[in-house]
Amino acid sequence: MRDSDYDIKHPRKKFQKTERVPPKGYHCSNDFFEDMFMDKDMIWMGQNTNHLHGDIIADAMASFVKKKEYCKYPPPEGFSELKQLILDDLGFKDLDVLLNAGATESLYLCMQALLEKEDNVILSDPGYFIIGDFANRFAGEVRYVSIYNEKYNYKLTPELVRQNMDENTRMIILIDPLNPLGSCYTEDELKEFAQMAIENNMYLLHDITYRDFSRKHFLVENYAPGQTLTIYSFSKIFGMAGLRIGGVVASKPLVDVLKNAVVNDLGVNIVAQYGAMAGLKTKSEWIDDIKETTFHNQKLIKEMIDKIDGAFLPVYPSDANMMVIDLYGTGINPKDMSNYLIKKEIFTREGEYTSELFGDRYLRVSFSIPTKDVEKFCEEFPKAVEALRTN
Repeated sequence: MRDSDYDIKHPRKKFQKTERVPPKGYHCSNDFFEDMFMDKDMIWMGQNTNHLHGDIIADAMASFVKKKEYCKYPPPEGFSELKQLILDDLGFKDLDVLLNAGATESLYLCMQALLEKEDNVILSDPGYFIIGDFANRFAGEVRYVSIYNEKYNYKLTPELVRQNMDENTRMIILIDPLNPLGSCYTEDELKEFAQMAIENNMYLLHDITYRDFSRKHFLVENYAPGQTLTIYSFSKIFGMAGLRIGGVVASKPLVDVLKNAVVNDLGVNIVAQYGAMAGLKTKSEWIDDIKETTFHNQKLIKEMIDKIDGAFLPVYPSDANMMVIDLYGTGINPKDMSNYLIKKEIFTREGEYTSELFGDRYLRVSFSIPTKDVEKFCEEFPKAVEALRTN
C-alpha cells in the first residue's frame, strides 16, 4: 500500500537524474538550449554535432516527404535494408540490429533489459553522464572510475577495471572514442576487456557514436561475441542529431531480450530511416572530406592553445569530433569561459556536463563545423582568456 500521506497531485520523483544548473538568466536548461537553437548566428561547438554535410541525406528525406508516405507507420522493427546496411558498415555477420530513437534510447534499453539490483556497472569519469543516470535506475551501483590522468592516457584501462570490479560487476561501459576527451582504445586493450568479460560473465557495452571520426578504430564484438552490445548512432558522422535514429547491434538472443523492453512498437521515424539509408549508401563519397576538415580544425585549435600560458589539450589529436581544453592553469572557471563565449556567439560546454570530479577544470569544444567558424573561435578564445584573467 502507498503511504497515507501520498500526494497524488505532487508525486515523488521515482528516478534520479543528474541536475544541470542553467546559465545565469535562465530558469531551466530547456530555455537556454532553445535560445541557442534559435540564434542562427551562433557557432555550434557545444553538442558534438556535425555541420559539414552536403545535401545527399537531406535530398533523400525531402524526396520521401514529397511522396507523403510518412502517413503510414514504418515496419515496427525498422526496414530490413537499413539494418543490413548497418551490419555491412561494421563488417558484422550473423548479428541483429534493434533500431530506435537514437543511441540514447539504445543505452536506456540495454540498462533496463539486462541489469538487476544486485549488479554494479563500471563507467569512466569524465564520461557521458546520462549512461550513469540510466544505470542507476536498474543496477544497485554505478562505479565511476577517475580517468582524467595522463598515466591512464585519459581513458578507462583494463587495469582500472580490475581494481574496481567484483563478483557483482555485470557491465563495463566503453565510450569509444570517449566523450568528452576524444581518447580511443587500442585493439590490444579491447582484447583484454573482452577476455575479462568472458572470464567474469560480464557485458561489454561499446558506445561507438564517434567511431567514424577516429584515425583507427576496433570493435570489441569481434573478441567477445554474444556478450557485447554495440551502440550505433546516426547523430554525429551522419549529421542527423535532430532526427533521433540509432540502434543496438548484438547477438540475436541479446536483441530478443531488448525487444521486450521497447516502448514504441510502432517503429522508428520513417523519414529518418530513409535519410540513414541514403547516408550509409553514399558514405564513401563524403566521409574523407569530413574527416579531413575535422583534423584540420582541431590542428588550428591546438596551435592557438599552445600559445596560451596555463591552458593545454589533455588529448591531441582527438579521435572524436570534440576535445577538452584544460583551463586549470589559467585560473579561469570553465563556466565563466562558456558564458563569455556565448556573448561572442560561440556555444561551448563547460566540464560539469561530463564530469563530477573534474568539471571545474575544462571546457569541451566540438569542431565538426565549417573552418571559418573554428577560425573565429581561435580569434575569440585568447581574448576571452585575457579578459577573464583580469577580472
